Amino acid sequence: MLCRWLLPFALLAAPGLAAAADVSVEKDTDTITFKAGGAVAAKYRFAGTATGEKGVTKPLAKPYLWPVLAPNGVPVTRGWPMEPAPAKPVGTVDHVHQKSAWFCHGDVIPEGIDLGGKHAVDFWSEGAGHGRIVCVKVGEPKRNGDAVSVTTWNEWQTADGTKILDEERTITFRDLPAGRLFAFECKLTANTCPITFGDTKEGSFGVRVNDAMRTQLPSGGVVTAADGTTVKAPSKKGGNLPVWGQLSDWNDYSGTIDGKAAGVAVFDHPKNPSRAAWHTRAYGLMAANPFGRAKSGFPSQKGKTDLVKMRKGQTLTFRYAVYAHTGDAAAGKVAEAYEVFKK
Repeated sequence: MLCRWLLPFALLAAPGLAAAADVSVEKDTDTITFKAGGAVAAKYRFAGTATGEKGVTKPLAKPYLWPVLAPNGVPVTRGWPMEPAPAKPVGTVDHVHQKSAWFCHGDVIPEGIDLGGKHAVDFWSEGAGHGRIVCVKVGEPKRNGDAVSVTTWNEWQTADGTKILDEERTITFRDLPAGRLFAFECKLTANTCPITFGDTKEGSFGVRVNDAMRTQLPSGGVVTAADGTTVKAPSKKGGNLPVWGQLSDWNDYSGTIDGKAAGVAVFDHPKNPSRAAWHTRAYGLMAANPFGRAKSGFPSQKGKTDLVKMRKGQTLTFRYAVYAHTGDAAAGKVAEAYEVFKK
């Protein structure tokens, strides 16, 4: 059954900017569709099947946001494996688990749960024995002024389906004058057992950007951090950028896609229980990781061993956002959008 809520609201434009559009949301059996001015802005896939390792179709490993479209209609995240990759050298078919935009972690340790010889559950990759984040309930959309929100309830499960963690995830969508803001509130509760988030770089709130923006390419884009640090194409193949492993309120990827300038930023809320170091790389990955410490190799975490832990019954709430914008970080008003997000 299709559920559609229209939000008859438009933000007033800042001087020199177009007005933000009315927003609406539609919910069906496995997808939530967010719209701005009647046009699709993004879709959130929470159930069904997806392409996994070696091209095998299997139940969804974790929910993801795809497509994610800037106001000018440009898809700012990678479409593969949900759709065929563009021809090389632009298109890529690596890291099948990096599906557009997602939240998870690669090393989650449930105390007292038999993992068959493994020390942790891997929700990041989709290799043999990986965990799954399974959506068990979807609430009705709600409206609050200029925003629409939808809450979903997830179970973080081992490969054999044992629940180790509960999550209440709320996505709030706003259309801003220069971009589209998708704020995620991820409320994790250790109802089953105590939880430790292990020290790995493989996490946590990430996006895989449109291949055309990869800084590996001579014609690729630009990575910008909140402090103004920039990395321009071409940069080191695949490897660690100057922003990699550093703390920052946000990272942004921007570039030219099919002749149009656009970009995507990820925001880390200043009140998160643990601030994120950035797993941002030249091949197009950009992820905020609040759990990596010294073993992750992140320069900002050198010497740190204070893992994030949850006692049984404890709740931790993390807030992040995806911001799809026109132009580069400056033209797309990324810093201004972050101020909206953190309020």
